[in-house]
Amino acid sequence: MTTNTREILLEMLLEILEKKKYSHLVMQQVLDKYAYLEKKDRAFIKRIGEGTIEHLIRIDYVINTFSKTKTDKMKPVIRTILRMSAYQILFMEAVPDSAACNEGVKLAVKKGFAPLKGFVNGVLRNISRNKEAIAYPDREASIEDYLSVTYSMPLWIIEMWLSDYGEQTTETMLKGLLQERPVTIRIPEELSCEEKQAWLSKMEKEGITVKESNQLAYAYYLFNINSVREVPGFSEGKFVVQDLGSMEVVEMAHIKEGDTVLDVCAAPGGKTLHAASKLKGTGRVEARDISDYKVSLIRENFERTGYKNIQTKVWDAAETDETALDSADVVIADLPCSGLGVIGRKGDIKYRVTKENLAEIARLQRNILHTVSSYVKTGGVLLYSTCTISKEENQENRDYILNHLPFTLEEEKVLLPGIEPSDGFYMARFRKEKTGTE
Repeated sequence: MTTNTREILLEMLLEILEKKKYSHLVMQQVLDKYAYLEKKDRAFIKRIGEGTIEHLIRIDYVINTFSKTKTDKMKPVIRTILRMSAYQILFMEAVPDSAACNEGVKLAVKKGFAPLKGFVNGVLRNISRNKEAIAYPDREASIEDYLSVTYSMPLWIIEMWLSDYGEQTTETMLKGLLQERPVTIRIPEELSCEEKQAWLSKMEKEGITVKESNQLAYAYYLFNINSVREVPGFSEGKFVVQDLGSMEVVEMAHIKEGDTVLDVCAAPGGKTLHAASKLKGTGRVEARDISDYKVSLIRENFERTGYKNIQTKVWDAAETDETALDSADVVIADLPCSGLGVIGRKGDIKYRVTKENLAEIARLQRNILHTVSSYVKTGGVLLYSTCTISKEENQENRDYILNHLPFTLEEEKVLLPGIEPSDGFYMARFRKEKTGTE
């Protein structure tokens, strides 16, 4: 790979790691901007970008083992060059260590840090020579430190998961979050066998590997793609990008033809579109979110797919809408959460969230649940879901609904990464009871 490719990678990682911009958004923008590059070059950028973020704690541990100046004291450009180069040395057999070292030094010089080229070269050469003999934290001495460094997960999350799930399940989840994450899509359920076969043949011709899910007949995994926008049929709305767990949420809602469905935190609209599909052209879905931008994402998706039974509205889900009281057969409340279940797709989440955030988010969720539960008709369904695996945001809020709102629990499901073939999700279906005044 050329220095230019690595320079693009460096700039991208600086945006994510130093300026704290969202990794999935920055990466998509970069891949779209450099769509003219060869597929292997864009795959190289994507692989090292995602890998450096995913393994950041372990990479910093290794760098700090061989550098007197620790990563938190380094200049941002040098720190990022060392991180992306160390990732190549530690995790990419296809890249010769010498190339990773040499290109790292060239980048440092090109970015105006020629006086530090000896430092960069020395650290990287040391890692290369000694990578098989690095002393990682001892599992027996501290299981928390061992898991944190081995799987690059902040210590507080390790401690929480060990408490909630135990050592074996925690390590299984940690392994699962570092596995390759194919793009998951939903194709229309009404597609005929012939149409489905024609679509699969087109994928094969484009060099895209397609694997059918064992869970849902309309769910497929796509491999060997850099950008979903390049996949045949995307712009024509022939499929929707949606995780398996998100599909399970809509399945659990038990939507019937003719229902009125209210999706209160809907962007970018995967569940909204799925709900509209379940209605088969009948009923109505109203999709809401807090800003014009978020609602524009929903609108863009349903216009691309051609659904006519969807309406959108900009609305803060924590604020009561008097016009919506007792109006919906189904309210889908897939609420803002810490996102710990989707770390496998958005690796920077684990560095953004703090223990204090969880309590704040859980309070916000309860406020929203209290508000949106009033939109459910008597006998209707409240479907509460999150893409996290924190009990504070999930089971504790389930108990809040049961203790403070007129609902009974009919079904709940927890999907754990590494154990289920999906991101981490929590979902629960509640039925609204009659109150004494009705």
